Amino acid sequence: MIKMVSANIFQCLPPASHENTGQVSADPEEEEPYLEPSWPHLQLVYELLLRYVVASDTDTKVAKRYIDHSFVLKLLDLFDSEDPREREYLKTILHRIYGKFMVHRPFIRKAINNIFYRFVYETERHNGIGELLEILGSIINGFALPMKEEHKLFLVRALIPLHKPKPISVYHQQLSYCITQFVEKDYKLADTVIRGLLRYWPVTNCQKEVLFLGELEEVLEATQSAEFQRSMVPLFRQIARCLTSSHFQVAERALFLWNNEHIVSLTAQNRSVVLPIIFEALEKNIHGHWNQAVHGLTVHVRKMFLEMDTELFEECQRQHAEKKSRARDVEEQRELTWKRLADVAAQRGGEDMITV
Repeated sequence: MIKMVSANIFQCLPPASHENTGQVSADPEEEEPYLEPSWPHLQLVYELLLRYVVASDTDTKVAKRYIDHSFVLKLLDLFDSEDPREREYLKTILHRIYGKFMVHRPFIRKAINNIFYRFVYETERHNGIGELLEILGSIINGFALPMKEEHKLFLVRALIPLHKPKPISVYHQQLSYCITQFVEKDYKLADTVIRGLLRYWPVTNCQKEVLFLGELEEVLEATQSAEFQRSMVPLFRQIARCLTSSHFQVAERALFLWNNEHIVSLTAQNRSVVLPIIFEALEKNIHGHWNQAVHGLTVHVRKMFLEMDTELFEECQRQHAEKKSRARDVEEQRELTWKRLADVAAQRGGEDMITV
């Protein structure tokens, strides 16, 4: 039976779908999904394999001789199929194999790791990243505590770098779920995850930035105060940049963080650090952001901090006024220097003309 399944489903996928050809590829979100013409035939084979794997009377001792490492690797290669129906079957089958064949579990995790490495560091092109992350979401959910070092390394070396590729929007929902699962399992990983997000924070892609802010909210939801304090300075420097973004969706999404009660609680406990970092951004929005919704949300957040600690707020206000005053003095000094230089240049120009 396994020989028959192998002969039918293991095929070379079209090179354009999984090889880095060096050409600029279209946006995966905008492409029409390719549907395999022979799917009615392939579906029967996949269904047979699935039923064999899930059957309660399947003897795993016998089956593992045929559903071996080579078979699993070939299944994983097929995840790059452009047909979403095929990837759905592969996802279900591989997940069931992982559950039933304990002996294959480390190998499957390592093989998925390798697919992610190639995707992040070489091709940035793979059709099945979302499905593989869905499987991993369930796997991470079942990790025993305390978490093995191997699993933490997987988070740092494979999952967090998946924020780097351009087509992240295709699989971001599944990636965000996996990341959040790690933090919920082991709260001490929150600092690692937040710093990882900051490392790959987009500079020019506003839609990607909105995704990052959404994921950041989910991570902070599961973050405890001690871990929050370890990364809050670089975190709120980045949030301050987002608050003043000229792209209103980025600024709006950053301000929405304070709609979350847990985040409000964390920032309230650490307001003496957080408010001085974001105060200038809030003032800048109040006096100059073009979008009315962003302006209204900024007023709300500013009022929240004022009510939290009036004394601290007034101190930040005073320091901000001093900073602006110093900046004005520096600017006036600069203009005066340029004026002097212009006068000297004009005077020398006049002397040269007299000489001539």
